[in-house]
Amino acid sequence: MAPPPPEVAVQTVRTEPATLSATLPGRTAAHRVAEIRPQVSGIILDRQFEEGAAVTAGQPLYLIDPSPYQAAVDSAAATLDKASAMAAAAKNREERFAKLVEMNGVSKQDYDDASASAKQAKAEVALARAALASAKINLERTDIKAPIDGRIGRTLVTRGALVNANQQEALAVIHGLDPIYVDVAQSSAELLRLKRKLASGELETVEGDQLLVNLTLEDGGAYGQSGKLALTEVNVEPQTGAVTLRAVFPNPDGLLLPGMFVRAEIIEGRNSNAILVPQQAIARNALGEAIAYVVMDDDTVAERSVEVARAKGDKWLIASGLEPGERIVVEGFQRFRPGATVTPVEINTGSPRSVAGAANSSGFQ
Repeated sequence: MAPPPPEVAVQTVRTEPATLSATLPGRTAAHRVAEIRPQVSGIILDRQFEEGAAVTAGQPLYLIDPSPYQAAVDSAAATLDKASAMAAAAKNREERFAKLVEMNGVSKQDYDDASASAKQAKAEVALARAALASAKINLERTDIKAPIDGRIGRTLVTRGALVNANQQEALAVIHGLDPIYVDVAQSSAELLRLKRKLASGELETVEGDQLLVNLTLEDGGAYGQSGKLALTEVNVEPQTGAVTLRAVFPNPDGLLLPGMFVRAEIIEGRNSNAILVPQQAIARNALGEAIAYVVMDDDTVAERSVEVARAKGDKWLIASGLEPGERIVVEGFQRFRPGATVTPVEINTGSPRSVAGAANSSGFQ
């Protein structure tokens, strides 16, 4: 008698909802950066913060010797008083000449000169007032304050150091860390595919119009909060063909620091009719093409070329080549050749031991 057809483990192809994502390497970057530089020159008298501490906008950081600037304020105030007195006298003279010119007590030219002197004195008052305001601004700038909220780094100058207005070297740097940016690079081709799938409805966004992003830290642990994709760069790097993507993450505890290497998982969307098959069900032919073995209605095996989109866990996402309801071989490939008749045994790949268990129960090794 002829031997019975060999048994093979098969799985019925079904559609299921699947959330698709792309994992990309990236670096963290501060949300805001402020380099502290003096706007006036002088000697540093005091440092008023702890290195590495959190600071708030408006908090005093350094104190520059204010004595020369206080003297400038006093001088400008005295100049303003003098100009105000001169302006008052010139105005009174103009008013007297205005009455006298009507009675022909003074010439028209004398009145014009008095009027011009009054206007000039008024301008001198405005000029002195502006000089006083400028002197007060310089005096206020001797107390250097934090322009933003964030965490300040180490100080680069000490007490007694001479600093100059708008010098190139910063006194300290403040980084705004909450929220924080994560910059990743994705190929322009993948970005185009994603946009086309979202536009066609093949993929549905998980939450609104923004894509969610999850982080894996340098030590392999997951970051506890999700972020959102906030920016897609408008140009492509000619050397790499990549586009920079920027995600924003909350960072209330300051766990993420600028410059950290992370892996960002971008949740691209949800495919409601995805076809996922076990990875062991897909093989490669001599040309390197992906193939699957399909058990037909008469229990014969046919070789089928398939297009694999990507891996998802321990499964392949099939873009084309398989239809729902078809049976594909997942175990027992060595027992048949294409066109041979087999005895299919359905297995449940949802169980952790499904393939191995079915194979052993059917006599597979």
